[in-house]
Amino acid sequence: MKQYSASLVIMVQHFKMRKVDLCLSSEGAEVILATSSDETHPPENMIDGNPETFWTTTGMFPQEFIICFHKHVRIERLVIQSYFVRTLRIEKSTSKEPVDFEQWIERDLVHTEGQLQNEEIMARDGHATYLRFIIMSAFDHFASVHSISAEGTALSNLS
Repeated sequence: MKQYSASLVIMVQHFKMRKVDLCLSSEGAEVILATSSDETHPPENMIDGNPETFWTTTGMFPQEFIICFHKHVRIERLVIQSYFVRTLRIEKSTSKEPVDFEQWIERDLVHTEGQLQNEEIMARDGHATYLRFIIMSAFDHFASVHSISAEGTALSNLS
């Protein structure tokens, strides 16, 4: 019986530490701030898991949005699908509130005429409770973000 219990504990720990897309609303992620919003293309579209939906900016840059995980996570890989984004900065926070952000990643994206930009980032030191994405500049007057994917593991709940 002890051996069975130990196996069960290991299975439960493995299940809790499984790699998932932490940015999906179905995993508990939430967009808690966006500097622009369009009724047809709201910020929640970036994390709904639907490739047909997106968030669009409404003019001047920089534009930003913050994703809350509602737990402590470790991110190993980010994938951002967007259109017309030129420079993207990503900041992270490990605080219980969306404060004390530190710059984590900054990328100049390649303009891809007629197709989505698909930026994959292998993350280092990806511990976070919040991510702030800042679109510093764009290739046009507007930009769109179609999906944000963060592969990693949930480490613990906020308490």
